[in-house]
Amino acid sequence: MSICDLHCSFFTFCGIPEVKEIVVVCDPSYQDIFEDAKQKIHIGLKFALPGKERQDSVYSGLQAVDSSAELVCIHDSARPLVLAEDVGKADSKYFVVRTLDRKTLQEMQTPQVTTPDDLLLAERILNPTSPETS
Repeated sequence: MSICDLHCSFFTFCGIPEVKEIVVVCDPSYQDIFEDAKQKIHIGLKFALPGKERQDSVYSGLQAVDSSAELVCIHDSARPLVLAEDVGKADSKYFVVRTLDRKTLQEMQTPQVTTPDDLLLAERILNPTSPETS
């Protein structure tokens, strides 16, 4: 993955009006890539440490999300070519209003969007020993 790939995802999400902050889950050695872009964005930028598994990284990022967030969007920047119009395919009750034709897809696409509460519930089910469930 190149810096250009990371910036493609990063700036795509920065340009979506509904996005109020971005939490980048990465090793601290990569934070400077995003810090350098901070002057070009007008939303909050936070960092969280990655975990051993993807779900651990998602949980770490969720812990940094602003408590007033209505939705969280999880995007794997290994799939950098996300389009802004692919993010906004749900109605005001968070139901998907349009899906892509599955016959044309070759792999799972990110981002996944859900409420913070639903994501925490999933974490409790998948990892009943996490600090959030104790």
